[in-house]
Amino acid sequence: MNNTARTAVGLAALGRPAYLNLGRVGELPAERDVAAMRAATHDVLDEAYAAGVRRVDVARSYGRAEEFLAQWLDARGTTDVTVSSKWGYAYVGDWRLDAAVHEVKEHSLSRFRQQWRESQELLGEVISLYQVHSLTADSPLFSDEPLLAGLAELAGNGVRVGFSTSGPAQADTIRRALELSSAGQPVFTAVQATWNLLEPSAAPALAEAHAAGTLVQLKETLANGRLAVDPPRPIAELAGLWAVPADAVALAAAFAQPWADVVLTGPASRAQLAANLNGAELSLTAEELGTLSGLAESPADYWAHRSSLTWR
Repeated sequence: MNNTARTAVGLAALGRPAYLNLGRVGELPAERDVAAMRAATHDVLDEAYAAGVRRVDVARSYGRAEEFLAQWLDARGTTDVTVSSKWGYAYVGDWRLDAAVHEVKEHSLSRFRQQWRESQELLGEVISLYQVHSLTADSPLFSDEPLLAGLAELAGNGVRVGFSTSGPAQADTIRRALELSSAGQPVFTAVQATWNLLEPSAAPALAEAHAAGTLVQLKETLANGRLAVDPPRPIAELAGLWAVPADAVALAAAFAQPWADVVLTGPASRAQLAANLNGAELSLTAEELGTLSGLAESPADYWAHRSSLTWR
């Protein structure tokens, strides 16, 4: 299986000046103005494309990520890139590092229509997958029939509709969302869930989804940089054994999941991307994967830690 073809580059760390990923700040331009972040984004996209990566993931809340991507596609004349985006969060950080709030969540029909229009204005027909951003079990979406009908209408117009998940109850959210239908048709045919060596709890639900024909994408595969910046000893030891960066080991574990169609990585620089892509070439043994499986934290602890990370 070609793991480079399964790789997607996410622009969460590059489309806005502040984000919560560890190990990001030192990779960014000294001045994080719009022009500098645009240039950094284009550098990473150039490197990814040269390496054979043809998938890019953005979102309305990733600052100017959709804009930066659209400008890159136009400048390069590239037509063979698969683009996914997300709606539901609005970026409200005003390009400030010290913003009190960086994004605001709303799962409503009006937000969906507004953000789909905004995404189309920037990327047009390039978007092949449009996803609800960070769906959780308490989202009003589950009982909002007009919204579900609107999403189903988008799917009927040829755009794949999916959702991303977050929080300790991801598995329940995935199963519940994939049961939703409108006019007798499934609303969602794709899921993007957090899966990494510290938080693998969604795996059974994702395996079920894959078996049913749903596109499965893994996000936050490096635990927002934790597995690269401060890797647990088993990861560090395997990295030394294989002579690769720690993030390559963590990503190789994600690629090893047979039900994972796409594995996302969110580099902040060419150097981080190059380190990440080592994971696409690394094949871990069953024994090594078994050792790494012991790193899992309780979902409650993992998500509590994630919530404590500082945007900077």
